[in-house]
Amino acid sequence: MTGSEHFERGPGHKAQDDGGGVAVAARSLLSAAAVRERAHEMLAIALDGGLSDWRVDLARLPATANIVAGVIRERYPTLDVPFHARWRHFVVGGRDLWAELAAAAHWPDAQAKARAAFDLAITSVLLDAGSGPDWRFLDAPTCTETRRSEGLGVASLRLFQSGALSVGEDRLRADGLTGLTAAALADAFQVSDHNPLVGLEGRAALLRRLGAAVGQPGDLFDVMAARAENGRLPAPVILEVLLERLGPIWQDRLTLGGLPLGDTWRHPAIKRDDATDGLVPIHKLSQWLAYSLIEPLEEAGITVHSLDGLTGLAEYRNGGLFIDDGVLVLKDPADMARTHGVGDPLVVGWRSMTVALLDRIAPLVRERLGVAQADFPLARVLEGGTWAAGRVLARERRDGGGPPLTITSDGTVF
Repeated sequence: MTGSEHFERGPGHKAQDDGGGVAVAARSLLSAAAVRERAHEMLAIALDGGLSDWRVDLARLPATANIVAGVIRERYPTLDVPFHARWRHFVVGGRDLWAELAAAAHWPDAQAKARAAFDLAITSVLLDAGSGPDWRFLDAPTCTETRRSEGLGVASLRLFQSGALSVGEDRLRADGLTGLTAAALADAFQVSDHNPLVGLEGRAALLRRLGAAVGQPGDLFDVMAARAENGRLPAPVILEVLLERLGPIWQDRLTLGGLPLGDTWRHPAIKRDDATDGLVPIHKLSQWLAYSLIEPLEEAGITVHSLDGLTGLAEYRNGGLFIDDGVLVLKDPADMARTHGVGDPLVVGWRSMTVALLDRIAPLVRERLGVAQADFPLARVLEGGTWAAGRVLARERRDGGGPPLTITSDGTVF
């Protein structure tokens, strides 16, 4: 029996083991380690000339590291770089909007605050797929206009703050997600014919499925806290919990043996002799979310360690950095002008190699900054960092600073 015969599409809920180890194989893809392993395999294949659409110029990587290190020093002269997390996008107009909201709240203890922080972070990150080039958010309290990820961050915080996600007495919770409509989201995000947001219905539907799958997202704090040993929790466990509990929310994605695989795609270059043949896990939004849950956990007294067990994020800022600085080169230049589907091998290969290249560039960046890995984990390299440098190069090379590739999005991937 071939692995492909086990593939299904749909939400799925539980892996069914047919005696051939399909369930075990499926679960093996739901980890940061699996993302990293297949990403480095994809890069090795490309370096050997085995990808039809990409070639890799590793000789360019030191120069790219110079750019990233320069951006970090400019943005953080003391090198006191925070973790790459959604919380950074809640600081706008010189104000920390989450800190202001938390200061005015009346939570009985640190755990209650953490649950509310989880509600905000989880809903906000899941709304963070690419906005499209024309959407903007005007935040009246701060008199700021923001776009893209920052704009989505502010808009989602204001949505949460308004109580629109709650049906209970505590307005700063997200226990009413199953009733969220695209119209309500459009109103909160100021969407109009002149201010279009890509994937609006997809975003609203994703949050409805989130509510159906977990009830209140903040309750996942208790799940993760229960997995801590002596008050210590490995960062990869955060991701594992998210992939386990949020699997059913991803619609029209691959499942294997009944288990939803989330941000996992097919690529012909990846060969296995089991049911995972041809499958490439990436889990971008889930890992972005895992990074964003570290601070609420630590504020509640749980020490999160092994941060570099998570991977870099395969999104268009990090991936764009490597395209725009010539590390990743399309073999057919005409592909730059074409529109691609998120599941196309060209896009899957790009995203996967981005993860591996982030692993390769991180030590080069640390070397240039004179910092140790223990003090400057990947979460700081990303924030400082590769994501910011990708944005800088995008603005230099394209009007509006958009991504280097045009990719069809449903509002749930990038």
